[in-house]
Amino acid sequence: MIRFLCLAALALTTTARADVTSGPKVGDKLENFKVFGVVGSIEGKEGSYVNDRKDEPAVYVFVQQAHWSRPMARFLKTLDTAAKEANDTVFVSAIWLSESPDKAKDYLPKAQTSLNFANTSLGVFEGEKSGPNNWGINADAHLTVVVAHQGKAVAVFAMDSVNETDVKKVVAEVKKVK
Repeated sequence: MIRFLCLAALALTTTARADVTSGPKVGDKLENFKVFGVVGSIEGKEGSYVNDRKDEPAVYVFVQQAHWSRPMARFLKTLDTAAKEANDTVFVSAIWLSESPDKAKDYLPKAQTSLNFANTSLGVFEGEKSGPNNWGINADAHLTVVVAHQGKAVAVFAMDSVNETDVKKVVAEVKKVK
């Protein structure tokens, strides 16, 4: 009986958990922000992925460093190739949000060596771990993915649990912005 009650309580807890919301609303114009580029298009300096992309298709992945895990790494590695296959003009950037930006800057070259991204730039947002102003990033979301085109958010995904199978829904949106 106790075992049954424990399982029932676990099931209720799992189903009662609310989805995390994070990121701009679909249709919102994306505000420019600066990152320190560690790997990729603005390597070794401060720059702006948003400004560089302007109206071109892009995927911005905000990673809460405190929640970085192997499943997230597999998600990013799968997205790295799948997004480019879905739309060869798309740009993918992973932006680390951390209470210790310098530690993130030291870590990202190691992540690149391990994961060997071919199409993804890695950068560190040096401000609050809640991300850039006006982007509405929720620090409770382990990953926030924003698919953008023509300077606006066209799809937003907030994830507090993630693995490589979650790439399918992002890629479906990337295909739409050709």
